[in-house]
Amino acid sequence: MNEHFEIPPHITAQTPIIPIIRAWEIYLQDQGKSPYTIKSFISDLSLLASYLPPDRAVGEVTTRELNNFLSWLQYGRGVPCSPKSLARRITAIKAFFRWLYQNGRIATDPAEKVIQYSVISPLPQVLTLEEEQKILEVAESYRHARKPDARPFTLVSLLLQTGIKKGECLNIHLNHIDTSNPEAPFLFVRYSHPRNRYKERKLSLTPSWIEAYHEYLEQYQPRETLFPWSARRLEYLLEDLGEEAGLTKHLSFDMCRWTCALRDWLSGMDREQIRQKLGVSKIQWREIGMKLQRLANEVTQQQ
Repeated sequence: MNEHFEIPPHITAQTPIIPIIRAWEIYLQDQGKSPYTIKSFISDLSLLASYLPPDRAVGEVTTRELNNFLSWLQYGRGVPCSPKSLARRITAIKAFFRWLYQNGRIATDPAEKVIQYSVISPLPQVLTLEEEQKILEVAESYRHARKPDARPFTLVSLLLQTGIKKGECLNIHLNHIDTSNPEAPFLFVRYSHPRNRYKERKLSLTPSWIEAYHEYLEQYQPRETLFPWSARRLEYLLEDLGEEAGLTKHLSFDMCRWTCALRDWLSGMDREQIRQKLGVSKIQWREIGMKLQRLANEVTQQQ
């Protein structure tokens, strides 16, 4: 974590929450949080500030008041509060007071004993080994058709090997693929905004993919980005592959990403390596790791 931002000296335990929110926003930006997360967290703290008495000093806020606030959100506000929103608001409150406590601005952390609700969305769909093999066979057949087309294999094989997201796939430039060492080619997943630099990573590529990649370059001759088409066009390509492979599932970028992660999990890959390969934060990994464990248990039970 970056530690560049320091809390201004005028912020003390006697300061109300509202004047502190701006400082916390700057801190979150300095930590590289996403704009969506920052906007949500600031909104959550502003809501808490509006709930408490205007003159309530941050150092006087109690655990009971925080629990009462959360109860009000669920039952007294008159506005629906989904389990996911509630969980995020609790996370925001805990992070805010922990930040103040760890920096010595409040004597105790009133949010420490607030119960954290964990909301896990439904398990994602993944491909079975047989389905994955069938898709690759269909994609491979295009490479050897009367009019060879290496694009389907280049796309789906890359997704299943690397587990990259749709946005990352669309942002691949030709110079992000390094084949200078034929024994260890790799993809460099890059981000233009400094805030997302922690997501950047190098992912190994297989020689078989590189072979198809060179065929693809010769056939399509892309100039800058690897796949110079819209996201929707590539989504259609995946859907068509899935249909030709006889899938009842809807083949997508997300399904390929989860399938890749599950394969790595089942292979015994170090969990931290999987997290880094997916380019997710340790906080995001908590839910993703739990989902992968449940998916792995399902696979084990079916065997």
